[in-house]
Amino acid sequence: MPSTPTLALIALGLIVLVVITIRVIRSLRRFARTRTLVGDRVGDRVGLLKARTAALKVALARRRPSEQARTRANPAYDRRRGADRRTSNA
Repeated sequence: MPSTPTLALIALGLIVLVVITIRVIRSLRRFARTRTLVGDRVGDRVGLLKARTAALKVALARRRPSEQARTRANPAYDRRRGADRRTSNA
């Protein structure tokens, strides 16, 4: 019965393969959960940063005198139509 050791090694190899596969799948699941958590947190932080940036732009726009918004010193001034690009509909 020389095939008995061969069959035993094949069975042992299959058992080891199954154990390794189970561990890899568990690790991948943990990694996927961690990746999702980190992605959510980064997305939240980016959203907060965008909101803060928008609030800062609004605050700076309020500090700017209204007269300056209609002068040629303002890069948003439309020289062709003589209007503010931000407020014109054309």
